[in-house]
Amino acid sequence: MFFSGRSPVGLDIGSGFLKAVQLKDTKGGYELELFDTLPLPPELIVDGSIIDSLRLVDSLKELSRKARIKTRDVAISIAGHSSVIIKRVSLPDMSEEELSESIKFEAEQYIPFDIEDVNLDFQILGPKEEPGQMDVILVAVKRDIINEYISVVKEAGFNCQVVDVNSFALENIYEINYEIESDKNTAIVNIGASTINMNILKGGVSVFTRDSAVGSNLHTEVLQREFNLTYEVAERLKRGEPVENVSPQDAMSVMDLASDEIIGEVSRSLEYFHEEINEVILSGGCSLIKEFPRLVAGKIGVETKVMQPFKNIRIPKKFDVTYIEEMAPMAAVAAGLALRRPGDR
Repeated sequence: MFFSGRSPVGLDIGSGFLKAVQLKDTKGGYELELFDTLPLPPELIVDGSIIDSLRLVDSLKELSRKARIKTRDVAISIAGHSSVIIKRVSLPDMSEEELSESIKFEAEQYIPFDIEDVNLDFQILGPKEEPGQMDVILVAVKRDIINEYISVVKEAGFNCQVVDVNSFALENIYEINYEIESDKNTAIVNIGASTINMNILKGGVSVFTRDSAVGSNLHTEVLQREFNLTYEVAERLKRGEPVENVSPQDAMSVMDLASDEIIGEVSRSLEYFHEEINEVILSGGCSLIKEFPRLVAGKIGVETKVMQPFKNIRIPKKFDVTYIEEMAPMAAVAAGLALRRPGDR
């Protein structure tokens, strides 16, 4: 028996929007139980650090009311190039139990933070070609950042069951919606308001991750400067809504300059991965900007699609399907978090 509301809510605390997704386990897979978003005031979160916790707590409470969230259990994630380190490393062959005991010692040489100041986790990927060695993904997140997020979530009345990393939440949701091809390199690129999360999968296994402190706020800023607009009006214009005294064509040509800068950052990140990329899957609010996916494909020269996180998830009739399809790319991280259960790896 499955009881609605028992699975945790995937709560993606971005710097531009809060996103909440809840999925119900069903016999054939998953069913959408809840999906909602709430725009955040600017500067509440900067490069993954919470700047104004009181206002963030208020926003989380508002989202809870708006979305009518019934369960208190949530799964959250952390991002930001200055607080999260993900490294694929080669270690001597050992069991998971042995690595659990020696993880601090093994990780010290790879982590640029004091090992006592971070929460560590790992995933054994499997043996390497060299005998006696294995591939491991190491994850280190600054403890004070994790505590910051857990504290805010708790203050808003939630119980934080899982803390994940954006890149892995993206991988989770990709796996249940797309065919895994063993010889294919796929770059999942999540572009939010102020961060780009990239996870490159080789045959469905994560081989490269990178976060950058660049995002769609650049679009908002150029619109504000060029047309002398407030943040709120520039955000509306960015989303394609009509704004007095600014033609959509003028707005698009100004936004293209910001798009060039964002795509340049994506391109540089892809260059760190010294193999050919076969396709790019875009998610996050930036992927909703008109013509942006086409610009990415043109400038990077790789087939580019927009993520469909609910492609293989049943959507009940109570939902406005048009709205879900339109907003779905923003929900990729939250949907990936909604797949998590306490204790899984």
